Amino acid sequence: MHKFYFFLWLRWLVRVSLCSIILASTLSFIITIYTYLSQDLPTLNSEVYLALKNVFIFWFPISWSLTLLIALFRALKYIFNTKIAGYELKLYSCDMKDVLEDIGYGDIVKVWRKWFMLMIWLVGSLMILSLVYTYIFTSLHSVFSWFSIYWLFAFILISGYFSFMIMSHRCKRVKIVKC
Repeated sequence: MHKFYFFLWLRWLVRVSLCSIILASTLSFIITIYTYLSQDLPTLNSEVYLALKNVFIFWFPISWSLTLLIALFRALKYIFNTKIAGYELKLYSCDMKDVLEDIGYGDIVKVWRKWFMLMIWLVGSLMILSLVYTYIFTSLHSVFSWFSIYWLFAFILISGYFSFMIMSHRCKRVKIVKC
């Protein structure tokens, strides 16, 4: 069973990472191009390249915060009906009679809300443990001195593993089936 959860989490991790980073890079690139175009197309030289790079770097964490939510929603759809190590997660209809084989985004909204709240609690718990650790073992005494979207992303990825273990108990429509 641990092998199932690990490989399910690994597939989810890759999907969330790639989707969120590619979407964030695309959005940051579009904002950077818009900024360049709104400045009446200055001649490209080293200063302009540096300025455009700084605009991209500025907007990337902001856009990543948005695209991470989108990626978390989209990636949840793909964890169902995937056979891994003799098990698979099944999503049932609202009346719990039928297994949904072709899952759409509308089918996972209620499950995503419960799973997302579970993720919030798990990430919050990890943040508290990290804050206690940094307070006891480091010279940092403030969460804002080290916390960023990059740490949040790491906490989300770690919490995702544990959320899959808890999800079938928390969401009545989700069951683990031996295949």
